Amino acid sequence: MNEKEVFILSDPMVEPSWEFLREVLGEKYNWWMEIRDHVTGTYPHITEVWKYYNDGKQWLYRLMQKKNTIFWLAVMADSYRITFYFPKKAEGVISSSDLPEKVKSDFLTARSYGQIRPISQRMESASDVELVTQLVALKLAIK
Repeated sequence: MNEKEVFILSDPMVEPSWEFLREVLGEKYNWWMEIRDHVTGTYPHITEVWKYYNDGKQWLYRLMQKKNTIFWLAVMADSYRITFYFPKKAEGVISSSDLPEKVKSDFLTARSYGQIRPISQRMESASDVELVTQLVALKLAIK
C-alpha cells in the first residue's frame, strides 16, 4: 500500500446507503454485489451490520455468521477494502490453500494482533471477487 487511503464514510450521523455506495463505487459496486449475493446465498444465517467506529472515525460494514465476523469492509472514494482476520491455527490451512502466493506470503509476514493476523484486499479488478469468495470459504471452514 503505497498511497494513503482516504476513507469517506466519516460522518457518524449519516449511515451508508446502498444507493450512495453504488454512486461512489461505480463498477466496483457490482463486484460488491457479486460477493454479497454469493455469501448470503451460499451460507445460512449471514448478518450484515453497518456501524460507526469512533476509534477509526468511520463507518465499517461487518459481515457475520452468528457472532463470528467473516470480514470487515471499509469504503474509500474510488474503491473499498475487505479485511479478514484469521487465527494462528489457520496458518497451515492458508499455506496449503490455492490462494495466490502473494496473499499467502503477505499473511505469513503480516503483523499479528494477539493470536490473529489480517488478510486485506483492496478491490481493484473483477478477479478480486473470486479471491474474496475463496477467503470467505476458508474463514468459514476454520472452527
